[in-house]
Amino acid sequence: MTDITRILTAADAGGASAADELLPLVYAELRRLARHRLTKEHPGQTLDATGLVHEAFLRLMPAGRAAGQEQHWQGRAHFFAAAAEAMRRILVESARRKRSLKHGGNLHRHSTNDLHLAVEVPPDDVLAVDESLERLAAIDAQAAQVVKLHFFAGMTLDEVAAALEISSRTAHRNWAFARACLARMLGKTEE
Repeated sequence: MTDITRILTAADAGGASAADELLPLVYAELRRLARHRLTKEHPGQTLDATGLVHEAFLRLMPAGRAAGQEQHWQGRAHFFAAAAEAMRRILVESARRKRSLKHGGNLHRHSTNDLHLAVEVPPDDVLAVDESLERLAAIDAQAAQVVKLHFFAGMTLDEVAAALEISSRTAHRNWAFARACLARMLGKTEE
């Protein structure tokens, strides 16, 4: 049993110091996942990798979960898959919040350096991808999970295969299927 798995088990059992022990062990990997995910966001994103990691970590720890929402970690891969999902949800919530009129949804951020080049920025694609991903999950849950881990968490397809306990070939097949479905759902031609 690895240190991470041992600490996750202690956190599930309500160990008060487990979160303090866990964060230093997983922080670098969570930052890598967050940086990877944020590189795919449109410019003007107000969340940085540190903020995204901290918010996701808080949601994953027992104190950050809603009452009655139990979580039993099945190991390191399960924890990182849940972290990737938490980061995705945080970014989707942020995109929804920014789109709402109350938060300036019809306004676009422009750099003062580029005022003479300012053009209308298309709406954030995060919401469209999230909606398409939910539709894909209804069609093929495993393919949707492959997308979440590969695209959102930045795992290689071989790492995804190991995390989902499927063959590498199945992960590659699911990725190809998911790309084609999502491209069709988003109205883009598959390249």
